[in-house]
Amino acid sequence: MRITGYRTLSTVQEWGRPVGDANGVFTDGMVPVSIVIVETDLGISGVGIGPHVEIERIFAAIDGEDPRAVTTLYDRMLRHTFKAGHAGPVFGTIGSLDTALWDIKAQVAGEPLWRLLGGRDRRVPAYASGLDIALSDDELVATYQGYARHGLRAAKLKGGLDIERDRHRLELVGEVLTEAGHGRRPGLMLDVNEAWTRKQAVRHVCELERTLDLIWIEEPVRRWDAEGLATVGRGVRASIATGENLTGFEQYPPLIAAGAVDIVQTAAVGGITHFLRVAALAHAHDLPVSPIGNSLVGLLHAATSVPNHLTSELQELSAPVGITFDLQVEGGAFVLGDSPGLGVRLDEQRISAADRRPPPPASEGPHVRPERAGRRLLAEADGLPPTRRWPVAAPTPASRDNHEPDGQIHRPPARQHFP
Repeated sequence: MRITGYRTLSTVQEWGRPVGDANGVFTDGMVPVSIVIVETDLGISGVGIGPHVEIERIFAAIDGEDPRAVTTLYDRMLRHTFKAGHAGPVFGTIGSLDTALWDIKAQVAGEPLWRLLGGRDRRVPAYASGLDIALSDDELVATYQGYARHGLRAAKLKGGLDIERDRHRLELVGEVLTEAGHGRRPGLMLDVNEAWTRKQAVRHVCELERTLDLIWIEEPVRRWDAEGLATVGRGVRASIATGENLTGFEQYPPLIAAGAVDIVQTAAVGGITHFLRVAALAHAHDLPVSPIGNSLVGLLHAATSVPNHLTSELQELSAPVGITFDLQVEGGAFVLGDSPGLGVRLDEQRISAADRRPPPPASEGPHVRPERAGRRLLAEADGLPPTRRWPVAAPTPASRDNHEPDGQIHRPPARQHFP
């Protein structure tokens, strides 16, 4: 069996509302999604969702190879980029190809990837993450009520620009999840996407912690600042979560050695081999791992096979245009299906139509770091919706039935208690 070629596609995730973080917002809710398809001489193709920057140079490392040799081919791709480096989208391209190879390997075996990797339980605990910084109070509550109807009882909000606004929004979502959980304490996290200095981070989080119990604070300072992350970790009660924007296994040991990370994250675009290696490193230091991203399917399969998976991010409840995943969200978890491989199906006609949509402007959005990030003297929430209290009504018996259709409260296995 040999790799014979590749194709690339582009589609969009249609959120139907603004999405973003402290760095910026996609006001139209249209987020580009890139796809890589690896083809073989047996007619079996694998799908990877992620960038395809410099793919011709990277693909040369695996062209003509047996796709089942996934982990060694991953290292070949790294070696093909070592001079210029594998930072940013280049690392994402390696991850996209790696994910496609795992898809092929599992299809050849006739098994879903989660079973091929040694997973026993197809359920992967999840938390809600709405990329919600631009939402009004009403929109915020409605969004997390939607997550709650799927059994989610933990949520990560975007913030970092205004302490009182963050407090108010966390309290609103906490009320929603508490009501949906019939009084059980929810899990709350805050993601500021590297928006603060060390002192700003400690001051902001400590003020929130006067009235709130946060499970983690995510990327409080720059991703590579091991000393700074450790300083923040010593100054707050919440755990420090980071790692989604690291582009290589070698970037994790300095953070772990400095005590700079409590929740080890990897992004979906990093690929499956990267996740498995980082998870093993974290496990050696008794640290949990948590995958990040929208199109997470590859890492969800891999998460079933590692002993230290904590929870995985659930962003949009619908898939990108033209993509179908063999999974469901119920009882607060992703539930993987039995389709061989990743269980990803592509409708290329719909994807082609989506590809004709104008992309978001490159000069603005959450992918562009603001000029004054980390140098704000006072709160800068200009342009974001004002906050106002919206009482959350107690659920009626009928609404409780909607929250838990089978009348049961679904709980993850004992080893995965979260929150």
